Amino acid sequence: MEKIQLSESSFKAVDDYCQYRRIVGEDDGGTLFTPEQYEEYKRKVLPQRVKNRLYVSYGVPGGIDCNLIGPETQCFCTHKFKQHKTEWETVPSVRPLALQCLAKGCRCTGYQYVPKIGSNPVRCRCKHLPQDHYEAAGHLCKMCSSCSGFKSTFTCGCGKPSSVHQTLVETKEEREARGRPVGWGVPYAAMGGLTGFSSLLDGYLALEARDSGIMNFVLCPFIHLFSLIQSQIPPFEADVSQPADENTTFFRLRTMDSDLEMLCLIPVASHMAANRPSAC
Repeated sequence: MEKIQLSESSFKAVDDYCQYRRIVGEDDGGTLFTPEQYEEYKRKVLPQRVKNRLYVSYGVPGGIDCNLIGPETQCFCTHKFKQHKTEWETVPSVRPLALQCLAKGCRCTGYQYVPKIGSNPVRCRCKHLPQDHYEAAGHLCKMCSSCSGFKSTFTCGCGKPSSVHQTLVETKEEREARGRPVGWGVPYAAMGGLTGFSSLLDGYLALEARDSGIMNFVLCPFIHLFSLIQSQIPPFEADVSQPADENTTFFRLRTMDSDLEMLCLIPVASHMAANRPSAC
């Protein structure tokens, strides 16, 4: 394999392009903005994007978010979430809010998540894949006449069948009212429901429905509870410029303090197990 070496300026150019692509998304129509156009785009679009961000999730109404949608997540129509309309100057008040596909020739009228088993989407009862069905409303099968519309027998990790799940599009205020995390004001395009690393996990693993009440940005379900316990432990303060015997005492007490921190994990784990909500 040939080794590719890049200069520092080349690395910066790659980073700048990745940043550009995350911010602009598909809005440049395939032609890169000039530096002036790029700055004008950021000045005009980014404040509106942060204000009117739409959060998209897949789950059972009233239950946890089984999956959170990101820019690369595929729709039933096989196009990615970032290829759908995700931004408005004024968010429509009609609900459910349909995010129409912007791909040329696609008849998809609203983003619809399809669960996967591994890297493959689930099949319909007629044994055909989503792409074998029409993307228009009803999702009739192209391959057979007996199918009345795409319906899967797949059972989600939450224990409920896919037939009772739905794709939910909501504003920041609506999501906060449900007690769900909203994350930071990220300026990237089509972020959907992603609010942290835990958003990449299935809902029953991430447990974001419970984490949202304590911390908006969660990397691990233990972190926020451990931080709360730590905040209740008074810091040990000592002057290290002491005689040798006192220094020995200082380090011994610091070790005991570290042991106490580790012991805090035991009641945290017990608390989580005892108060773990039902999946749906």
